[in-house]
Amino acid sequence: MDLETFSPGSGRLEPRAALRTDAPSVDLNGTWRFRLSPTANVPEDFAGPDYDDSGWDDLPVPSHWVLHGHGAPAYTNVVYPIPVDPPRVPDENPTGDYRRVFDLPEGWTGGRLRFEGAESFARVWLNGHELGFSTGSRLPVEYDAGPYLRPGRNVLAVRVHQWSAATYLEDQDMWWLPGIFRDVTLTRSAADVFVRASYAADGRGTLSFDGPGTLSVPELGVENLEPGTEITVGVRPWTAETPHLYDAVVTCPGETVRLRVGFRSISIEDGVLLVNGRPLLLKGVNRHEFHPEHGRAVPYETMREDVLLMKRHNVNAVRTSHYPPHPDFLDLCDELGLWVIDECDLETHGFGGFGWRGNPTDDPRYEDALLDRMRRMVERDKNHPSVIMWSLGNEAGVGRNLAVMAGWTRERDPSRPLHYEGDRSCAHTDVYSRMYASHAEVEAIGRREEDPLDDPELDARRRQLPFLQCEYAHAMGNGPGGLAEYQELFERYPRLAGGFIWEWIDHGLAHPEHGYAYGGDYGEPVHDGNFVIDGLVFPDRTPSPGLIDLKKVFEPVKFEFGDGVVRVVNGHGFTDLSHLRFVAVVQVEGETIAEHRLDVPAAGGECKLPGFPDRPGGERWLTVRAELAADEPWAPAGHEVAWGQALLTLHDPAPNELLTSFTRAATEPADGAGVSDGEAGQDGGSRDGVGLRYGGGAGARDELIAGDSAFDAATGRLVRLFGTEVDGPRLDLWRAPTDNDRADGLADKWHRLGLHRLTHRVEEITAGEELVVRTRVAPAATNLGMLATYRWTFDGGLRLVLDIEPEGDWRDPVARIGVTMTLPGSAVDRVTWFGPGPGEAYPDTGMSARVGRWSATVEELQTPYVRPQENGHRADVRWAELGGIRVSGEPVFGLTARRWSAAELAAARHLPDLVAGDRLHLHLDLAHQGIGTATCGPRPLPAYDLLARRTTLRLRFDRA
Repeated sequence: MDLETFSPGSGRLEPRAALRTDAPSVDLNGTWRFRLSPTANVPEDFAGPDYDDSGWDDLPVPSHWVLHGHGAPAYTNVVYPIPVDPPRVPDENPTGDYRRVFDLPEGWTGGRLRFEGAESFARVWLNGHELGFSTGSRLPVEYDAGPYLRPGRNVLAVRVHQWSAATYLEDQDMWWLPGIFRDVTLTRSAADVFVRASYAADGRGTLSFDGPGTLSVPELGVENLEPGTEITVGVRPWTAETPHLYDAVVTCPGETVRLRVGFRSISIEDGVLLVNGRPLLLKGVNRHEFHPEHGRAVPYETMREDVLLMKRHNVNAVRTSHYPPHPDFLDLCDELGLWVIDECDLETHGFGGFGWRGNPTDDPRYEDALLDRMRRMVERDKNHPSVIMWSLGNEAGVGRNLAVMAGWTRERDPSRPLHYEGDRSCAHTDVYSRMYASHAEVEAIGRREEDPLDDPELDARRRQLPFLQCEYAHAMGNGPGGLAEYQELFERYPRLAGGFIWEWIDHGLAHPEHGYAYGGDYGEPVHDGNFVIDGLVFPDRTPSPGLIDLKKVFEPVKFEFGDGVVRVVNGHGFTDLSHLRFVAVVQVEGETIAEHRLDVPAAGGECKLPGFPDRPGGERWLTVRAELAADEPWAPAGHEVAWGQALLTLHDPAPNELLTSFTRAATEPADGAGVSDGEAGQDGGSRDGVGLRYGGGAGARDELIAGDSAFDAATGRLVRLFGTEVDGPRLDLWRAPTDNDRADGLADKWHRLGLHRLTHRVEEITAGEELVVRTRVAPAATNLGMLATYRWTFDGGLRLVLDIEPEGDWRDPVARIGVTMTLPGSAVDRVTWFGPGPGEAYPDTGMSARVGRWSATVEELQTPYVRPQENGHRADVRWAELGGIRVSGEPVFGLTARRWSAAELAAARHLPDLVAGDRLHLHLDLAHQGIGTATCGPRPLPAYDLLARRTTLRLRFDRA
């Protein structure tokens, strides 16, 4: 068989809609016999009905053979894993042969074999007769099985080649996973139906359909509507917020088809994207199909959980990157309510590295294949109200074949706009789409002040198109940062229709050693590392901090607080607030002292707050929550949709009187350190009951004693805190780099500068009314440094004032400014703190963190990013209790507590590499560098750059 053919297939039936039908069918999923060969040059005798396959293995269908011990997965983002020489493919071409024996039901006649998806070239035989072949891995294909079916025993044989000429159309930033990975069915259904249901703002809908038979919608009183006849009826519209569906029945010859019809209309006016006459703001995510054990063979229950998670986190839209999903997923979007951009199974990104020379998008030999893929998507998914745009594909450059695809689609379905990002001219699209445009560029586009195109006519046309970011805020590792700033722009400018975060899930494959694998973990000669780990949920679908933040940023309700009132702003596009209840809670230092229901008008507006008790003792915070008033299909009553917070009063405790002096344990400097007596008595005595003594026996270090705490007299470092052995605190300027730090180039700059290997030189120690330790902190091989002056005072607790002054020309941001110290690991199991929580937060992330009192084990404080990196920082902490120690900020500090060092965290490639040691590593920070989204997109906004500056960190340590 010629695998280098440009033809999309042979022997196939015309594409048609995915339909629910009462026509008889045989489910051919299950256990198949399987054999893998290293090349395509294998005899075809296996297709014979009497072939002996007893020596073959069993393989489940749907599945990918590389996930069942046959070969191995491989991950690339842009580059092809085979030589780029279209349409040619290597001789080393893994080829999987499948056999399935099934019994035909008694009395069965006719029928079609339907394959929902096989990667990448599938050739089919039934009872030894070749039915044909097909490409287009993520699209359905049907063959006429009727002439070759036999009563009783039948043998279906399929040969799947991993590489073919079609591979050049499927370079879609994902694992290469060959096999029959979607459902296989024998069906007697042959009907094709196209229902058109539009909505007008006056509450009326128009209904018509194409296909055989007649259409009935009992709820609307529609009976036996003839094809091509259009009627107008009173209806409730379909939207993602109000996904009202009407059950429709099409009575066709030989079968009855059931559909769920949603009435909605998409239009564009003056550059604004409208649904049902109202502006649409897409709060979306990109979704690859992925499961850590099954790859793209995603179980239905997992698809449903994806949609539920999206809805519960205020996501309202999905782009099916970069191919049509399993048809069940679109049914769920119809039912539960998500706007969908349905994307064609096309990406040729790897040609970009060669200036797009030979790109199939502009190769007339590939025209039929590209048009075939567009037709099969549109025909399969045309009845879904959730699908509001067709996308021609992704990152496939420009070329003549886009015009062919767009022209056919507009003629077939003029009701939906066309999307494609790769052509800046938008010559064949109805929306202006970009990916990873910076905040500044997005604002310019919102103002219609973007850089002009060379062609004035195309430029004028593009300025009248709505703008969306089909990808932005790359969710790789810790991040993404900048979400709130993007959303503010989307909401400010009507032309901006929102966008889609890249992406929904980390594509980490379950691995016995690594926990989850990414590129390179299977020995691939060419791979793109952990770039496939870039999702809002971890591989097991646990929400990441990025998704929790996104929920806050996407909230459909906003709160504005004034004197005794809260203004509730309805941000829904298509519904009021009547489905929500509002609860106001007042807490003092995180302890609830009052809770009230609020009477908020359905349209939103100003609401008077009740009187709340005032109790001294700390910060008094008001939190207003918007919750579901009743069960919804996607979440139970009480599910929190949105929240807002305001500080009511702040009770400042009286400043501590710092009474007790420090003294040192010897009158002579130790190890050459410059120690000045200050106010201490010349005899080395003490005041206020704080004594001096040498620690331990012979050879023990000199110590400066403050109650049951002590400092090393030679270095001034704290060595004992309230009886607990500690080491530090010392100035720290580095963090284990995040994926975004690496992509931004900052990680390399920090490494070259040596921020991970700072040296500390004590210049002077003065012991008196306060202990003053002056140091210079700097890495080797540079003249840059930080002058760090530690000022300690004691009044039963310890107070630290750390003055930091840069020395030299610090041009680049530093990772953090703070101190690090260690404690015995056994001393701390759980951390309780007052401040924002419960999750991590960095300068441009952590929008979901609210002020309260929180508690977590040290293990729970860690964020399990698939590739370990800086994580777990709690920002703006007022106080924290760790074992028997209480740390307070003056006024706040950043807190991180781990059972491994930052160096160990940076060295780890997978989570199992992190092994808890016998020390607790505690970071108490003044500030952190922003996170940004530089892995793909902009670096942190300038406001979040942490530049070296003169500054002061103030902390207090007490017994808990």
